[in-house]
Amino acid sequence: MKPEAETATGAPTTLWDRTRQLASQEILDTALRLFIEQGYDETTIAQIAREAGVSQRTLFRYFGAKEDLLGADQDRFGQVLTDTISEQPAGAGIWEVLRAGVAAVLALHDSREQALARFRLLHNTASLCAGYLEKRLRFQDELLPLIEARMDAAVGSTAPRARAVIATAFACLDAASMTWVSNDGKGDMMDLYDECLAAVRS
Repeated sequence: MKPEAETATGAPTTLWDRTRQLASQEILDTALRLFIEQGYDETTIAQIAREAGVSQRTLFRYFGAKEDLLGADQDRFGQVLTDTISEQPAGAGIWEVLRAGVAAVLALHDSREQALARFRLLHNTASLCAGYLEKRLRFQDELLPLIEARMDAAVGSTAPRARAVIATAFACLDAASMTWVSNDGKGDMMDLYDECLAAVRS
């Protein structure tokens, strides 16, 4: 008898859990395909549900909003970002811990192809950009105490310096992802992030 699959916490999943995961992934795959083929704004929830073989009610049990169907769970990204930064050694530099957070978030994408499709949709769809900006500002607020704690208070007020550093890291991620999309996914996004950050810091 094969062992049961396990969750991220190590607890064995049930058949119900695995069924939900498969259904959720089918909905996500269908949504991303339709977004790519005909555009995010042009694709309706009803169409996604129909092609995924589920009811709209079932779809909304898995996903609370249309933007969640992009397959990039921004709330999960935010949690991974804060967790990764919190786990970095006390002596690590600020830019180093932020880079570790960015790398951990990018690693959540299933594949390079899906990451490219998602970033392309994000950067080319006004409604998605607006939602992303709102969440990005919230993520920056959540990171503020973590970064402040790593700064030397003797130099002066840490809050404005921490905000500036965090905002710079996010701006470099945006610049890197935009460049990566314009290059059709060629190269490594973390290399681009490092280039952008080096340009700012020089």
